Amino acid sequence: MKRREFIAGLGGAMAASLAARAQEKVRRVGILINTEAEEPEGQSYVAAFQQSMKEAGWSIGHNLRIDLRWAGTSNAERTRRNAQELASLSPDVMVAASNPVVQAMRQATRTVPIVFAQSIDPVGSGLIESISRPGGNVTGFTQFEYGLSAKWPELLKEVAPATKRVGVLRDPANPAGIGQWAIIQAAATAGGMEVTPLAVTDPGAIERGVAAFARAPNGGLVVPASGGATLNREAIIASAARHRLPTVYCYRHFVAAGGLIAYGPDLLSQYRRAAGYVDRILKGENPADLPVQAPTRYELVVNLKTAKAIGLEIPPSVLARADEVIE
Repeated sequence: MKRREFIAGLGGAMAASLAARAQEKVRRVGILINTEAEEPEGQSYVAAFQQSMKEAGWSIGHNLRIDLRWAGTSNAERTRRNAQELASLSPDVMVAASNPVVQAMRQATRTVPIVFAQSIDPVGSGLIESISRPGGNVTGFTQFEYGLSAKWPELLKEVAPATKRVGVLRDPANPAGIGQWAIIQAAATAGGMEVTPLAVTDPGAIERGVAAFARAPNGGLVVPASGGATLNREAIIASAARHRLPTVYCYRHFVAAGGLIAYGPDLLSQYRRAAGYVDRILKGENPADLPVQAPTRYELVVNLKTAKAIGLEIPPSVLARADEVIE
């Protein structure tokens, strides 16, 4: 083939390729995260989702558009408003961060597929019909079963064997808190510990409750999963440090912010898996037929700097199991 013919053929092929790409349909995904935009964990969730979509062959600006909104924590009106705004954009799929976000999205649309990345008891919360066949337009990934809550007082006793009293920082506005409380109470009692509920409402109430609890010896804290705990994270961590109370949290980001120890789901993994479901739905699968899945990875994170500050030595058995040790 002559050089001129080769170049002409190459140019034609490139033009055809560009034309095909130009004609490729751009799919639209709406994401609503239940943190502020500047919070590192929220940014990491979005980054994990986008990377997994990229690995599945989706390219932002080419065949994918992402509309991202930030709901803040425990802000029902803002969550509702953002969910309605995303639904009005006619996305192909919407991604939700938690139960309140899913509920707001379901109120905004019953036709657009919704994939949640971190839900607690989606059947009991009325988000889906069943785990194996969700029905409707909602499916996704649970954060954990209630049974995980038993691990928190057990871990507290392991890192601080002298603990005889457990203060549980509960969010009274969190429906899932009832199930978590029941399991924590049963596990703590079985371990010979007395349980006291402490309300997570605002920083002042948290400090007063923790200070009163800390007046008696041999106490420790457990912080279950809730929007209130996340919203008041700094106040909880500061009160625990001020009163030198060993504290077990539900998520890594509490420990990264100065908390002692956490055991819970790897939330980045949850958003990567959510991207897998979004990919499948964009390729034609029905969310009603995609079973809700439990986490496949949990992580144990320890902050040795915090342990030293409160005069606690973490047992070697715990350090050996830790997925991450912050020093």
